[in-house]
Amino acid sequence: MNKNVRLYTCTLGVAGLLGFATGPVLAAGFQIQEQSVSGLGNAYAGGAAIAEDAATVFYNPAGMTRLGNSQMAGALHYIRPSLKFKDSNSRLTPALGGGSYPGGDGGDAGVPAVVPNVYYVQQLPANMAFGLGINAPFGLSTKYDSNWVGRYHGIESGIKTININPALAWKSGGFSIGGGVSAQYLEAKLTNAIDFSAVCLGSPAAAACGGLGLNTPGQPATDGGADIEGTSWAFGFNLGALWEITPTTRVGAAYRSQYKHKVKGDAKFDNSVATGLIGLLGGNIFTDTDANLDLTLPAVFSVSGYHEFGAFAIMADASWTQWSTMGTLTVEFDNATPDKPIEFDWYDTWRYSVGANYRVSPAVLLRTGVAYDQAPVDKKEKRLVSIPDNDRVWFSLGAGFKVARGVTVDVAYTRLFIDNAKILNTDATGHILEGEYSSSTDLLSAQVAWSF
Repeated sequence: MNKNVRLYTCTLGVAGLLGFATGPVLAAGFQIQEQSVSGLGNAYAGGAAIAEDAATVFYNPAGMTRLGNSQMAGALHYIRPSLKFKDSNSRLTPALGGGSYPGGDGGDAGVPAVVPNVYYVQQLPANMAFGLGINAPFGLSTKYDSNWVGRYHGIESGIKTININPALAWKSGGFSIGGGVSAQYLEAKLTNAIDFSAVCLGSPAAAACGGLGLNTPGQPATDGGADIEGTSWAFGFNLGALWEITPTTRVGAAYRSQYKHKVKGDAKFDNSVATGLIGLLGGNIFTDTDANLDLTLPAVFSVSGYHEFGAFAIMADASWTQWSTMGTLTVEFDNATPDKPIEFDWYDTWRYSVGANYRVSPAVLLRTGVAYDQAPVDKKEKRLVSIPDNDRVWFSLGAGFKVARGVTVDVAYTRLFIDNAKILNTDATGHILEGEYSSSTDLLSAQVAWSF
């Protein structure tokens, strides 16, 4: 088998499976921070220390002991990303002339989504509490026009996760500790076009490409396609500690573990324009097969502080995310395609946030916050069309209303301002995508919490 063809096929499978770890740019990478509406109003400043509702099951399970009553909270987050590419010099592989080829800028690749989460906390005897959280900590999707200039790099990418997290907490004096376990389900998808003319011209069948109608690279008429889907279950844990220094001051720390997914997928190919080529190459290239990938989602560690003075409160947070787990990934195919290690080359990041609350009345609380969120990639050569990530700044506003005895309604709005991101990405046939992304995200959320 020709080395270039093997490399293309293998890289296509890798891109398909780990390209699922995408999402419109929300938190850095493909993390979804939106797990609490009250926290969103502060840009998640003080997340591991504030412990003001049942969402503390996720942010710091130790905080369950300070809620006083049992509580259930449910939220919906509407996420509207905008992700627009501007082509500057995309071109064919230099080995095939390096000229331009047809294709637009892809439209707005941001896909709106509604993300739910629900939490329950039950107070127990002996200063203990039990909690259960169900949420989606990673995900969302990107989708370009099918005829865009980067179609060989990716068209549609998506990930959906469901995380089920029971937890326990115990309090002694001003100290609380808590921990839980999580079962996480992942569902993933990627589609992209295949330039069969470029594949043919780079293969041992190059002399036959004219007769096969595959001698003009970059043309939609000789494009095929790939659709790769996969699912996985993985398990992890979370730990937390909370120190209430005074009734108005507390600090907290929390850790969420890695999730080691073993994604099992099906790779399906549209090879209708290249059946002759596939026959010449042995019949097992670009044909439907199973594909597997080990994918480790990152651990997160947070340290937070919270302090009240009169009607005001201030809070801050620093969170570290271990994105370096997205280093060397290896895809395995069930057909004759050889395994291939791929260097993802992301680095660990920090997210910093500060926030403030103002108690207008016993029934009304106003919130605001700002955050700086590092992206795990800063080189244009390392960016993927599924995750054209860059640093971002959060500006958040929120409010909480006690609408009835034991019932609180929270609302929040956040705008994410994301730095423009340049990309210089080469696909397995050598085609070069070059341009710049401009993006932003709006978040609108509502939550109801019932204490009993």
